[in-house]
Amino acid sequence: MARGKLYIVLFTTAVCGVFSVVVSLAAVTLKERQEANRKLDQQRNVLVVADLVDPVTRLTVEMADSLFRENVEAQLVRLETGEVVPDDDPLAYDQQRAKRDPALSRPAPDNRAGIPRLPLKALVYLVKKNDALDAVVLPVEGMGLWGTMYGFLALEDDLNTIRGITFYDHGETPGLGGEIESWRWRDQWEGKRIYDDASEVAFHVRKGRAPPDDPFAVDGLAGATLTANGVTYLIQFWLGEHGFRPYLRNLTSGMEGH
Repeated sequence: MARGKLYIVLFTTAVCGVFSVVVSLAAVTLKERQEANRKLDQQRNVLVVADLVDPVTRLTVEMADSLFRENVEAQLVRLETGEVVPDDDPLAYDQQRAKRDPALSRPAPDNRAGIPRLPLKALVYLVKKNDALDAVVLPVEGMGLWGTMYGFLALEDDLNTIRGITFYDHGETPGLGGEIESWRWRDQWEGKRIYDDASEVAFHVRKGRAPPDDPFAVDGLAGATLTANGVTYLIQFWLGEHGFRPYLRNLTSGMEGH
């Protein structure tokens, strides 16, 4: 039986309305779970790069929370000054959302890491052992070949020697730039240093093989020069004066004061 135009319009409107309600309800219902998963993924990456859990360990929310309470102190840091900002729940801070909010961010200075805006505050993690600083974990990001690479860098308690690196989100080509996920490549970072004797950022990803006795370099990525350069640039930025250098300087002063 033929249907009139009014029937078709009303039917379409009703169907759209029903599905809109379903989608809205799903978004509201799943919001809490999505937030829990985001927090779990964040905590897991921090625990892995700090060498507190094995990368293949499956963590529940309860396990991650327990390990964090026992070993990790999250801090909000004002990037410009390196000052710690008091906060009752720093883990609730969404740094990626903050950098997209003009009220919570600022334009970044010219940089080769491809960072357009900086959040006013950043979330860092202090790893404690017997109530003393064991390591610090810093969020890092910068442009690769196809998009932004997001990761965490862990430094030993001297705030210069690298404990580990992890990239948890990127769009680099599998088998080429995607090798930034490879443990074989990331293992080279352990024990390398960030700053030279003049306190300049000297760490870099070398084109080709890095000399075994070079304390500031790791091997390049075959066929992925732009990705490798991007990793070098993001380390240079985030460990420099516009990144976490003021915070690390304050942290060093605080340790010397004790």
